[in-house]
Amino acid sequence: MALVTSTEMFKKAYEGGYAIGAFNVNNMEILQGITEAAKETKAPLILQVSAGARKYANHTYLIKLVEAAIIETGLPICLHLDHGDTFELCKSCIDGGFTSVMIDGSHHSFEDNIKLTKQVVEYAHDKGVVVEGELGRLAGIEDAVNVSEKDAAFTDPDQVVEFVERTGVDSLAIAIGTSHGAFKFKGEAKLRFDILEDIQKKLPGFPIVLHGASSVMPEYVEIINKFGGDMPGAKGVPEDMLRKAASMAVCKINIDSDLRLALTATIRKYFAENPSHFDPRQYLGPARQAIKDVVKHKIINVLGCNDKV
Repeated sequence: MALVTSTEMFKKAYEGGYAIGAFNVNNMEILQGITEAAKETKAPLILQVSAGARKYANHTYLIKLVEAAIIETGLPICLHLDHGDTFELCKSCIDGGFTSVMIDGSHHSFEDNIKLTKQVVEYAHDKGVVVEGELGRLAGIEDAVNVSEKDAAFTDPDQVVEFVERTGVDSLAIAIGTSHGAFKFKGEAKLRFDILEDIQKKLPGFPIVLHGASSVMPEYVEIINKFGGDMPGAKGVPEDMLRKAASMAVCKINIDSDLRLALTATIRKYFAENPSHFDPRQYLGPARQAIKDVVKHKIINVLGCNDKV
C-alpha cells in the first residue's frame, strides 16, 4: 500500500461521526509508537510533520520511516505537512512525496490568506495532493507558531464559505478556543461549539480540523513535575469536548503536546530511577511504549476511529 490522501478518510469520518488522529512525528520512536497503536486498533492514520521536525529529522529520513511504517502496518497512512507558512515550503513537501499539506495563512489579512492558500491549492491539486487551510488564529506556542492571547481570533463563520469557495481547500482548520502548547486554559475550559455548529450549517459535509487539541494528560505532567519539571497550571482540552467535536464536523484532530509530555515524562522517570544507565534503548524503549499507550487511548476513547480500516 502506498501513501494516501485524507479525502476518503474524511468522508468516512464525517459520515461516521468520528475523527482521524493527526499525530506529530519527530523521530523513529515516536513514529513507531504511533503506528503500532494504530495497527493494533485498526485505525486510519495521519502522520504530520512540522517545518521544525522536517529540519531536525531530515526530509529523506522521515519519508523512509513512513514508508517502513506502511510496510509494517499495512494501514492507510496520509503524510501531512503541519503549519506550512510559505508556498515554497508546501511545494517542497509536495514534490518530496507528502500527500497532504497545510498552508497556514492565518497571520495574513483575509484577502492575502486567500491568495496564498489558492496558490498552494492550485499547485497541490495538479499533483494529486490535498490542502488544509486555516481561518482564525489559535493562541499558544508550537515550534515556529507563536501567537499571543491578544492576537488570537475566533474563526468568523460568515467568512468560511467565501474562503473555501475562493481557495478550493479540501479541509479547514478553525479557531474555537483550543490553543497550542500545554497551557491552554487559565480557568474552566471552554470551546465555542456555537461557532462549530454555525460553520457546519454553512459548509455541510465539509471536513473541519482542530489544532491545539492535546488534553495535556495530568499523569505525565505530574511525573515531569516530580522529577524536576516546572509546569504548574498546565491544562489542556477535556477529552469529552474533543469527542463532541469529533461527532460533529471535525474530521481531523491534531495531537502533539500529549506525545511530547509522555515521551519526556517517561525518560525523566527512567533516569531518576536509573541514573547510571546510558544505553539509549533502555530509555527510548519505555518512551516509545508510552507514546503507543497515549495514541491507543486517543484513538479509542477520544477520536472513535478504531476499527475503521
